[in-house]
Amino acid sequence: MSSSPQYLFLVASARQTGHPGNTEWLARRAAESLAAGAVQTWLQLEQMTLPPFIDMRHTTGSYPMPEGDLKRLLDATMQASDIVLVSPVYWYSIPAALKTYIDHWSAWMRVPGLPFKERMGGKTLRLVTTSGDRPKAQPMIDSVKLCAQFLDMRWGGELWGKGGAPGAVKDDAQALAAAGRFLRDA
Repeated sequence: MSSSPQYLFLVASARQTGHPGNTEWLARRAAESLAAGAVQTWLQLEQMTLPPFIDMRHTTGSYPMPEGDLKRLLDATMQASDIVLVSPVYWYSIPAALKTYIDHWSAWMRVPGLPFKERMGGKTLRLVTTSGDRPKAQPMIDSVKLCAQFLDMRWGGELWGKGGAPGAVKDDAQALAAAGRFLRDA
């Protein structure tokens, strides 16, 4: 791994591509504060072909090395020092593509010879999210924070902004100020 911090931004919005939604816009605003040497990788989960997770823990007990987009995600995850989940709130939770990615962590912990869980323990997990109001985001925040705890990851916190209609977060002065500090001390 490089000595420079490596940030993996996983964008999980179901909005049409071409125009960043509120959450991605807020995350990109936060990324502006990163040091010049920090490496940024941005992946759009909705543009990737992710197979559904099949739970084989209690049958075969192990999983093969993933292929295709799933292998690309695994490689990016393993390379990153910091993982930033960029996800608007959908029904008090994360969208399907992000849930699929996290579900595959269970498989990656069981790929022979892959020290996934051990390596995840040295990383920082963060969340950037938007919703109509903060209480709607809390179940999602709690869920992501528990994922970090399970893998002994450092919890880097959450950045929440008031979303809704396209561009709404740009009027959230509190979120904009927080974005400028969110990754700066990383």
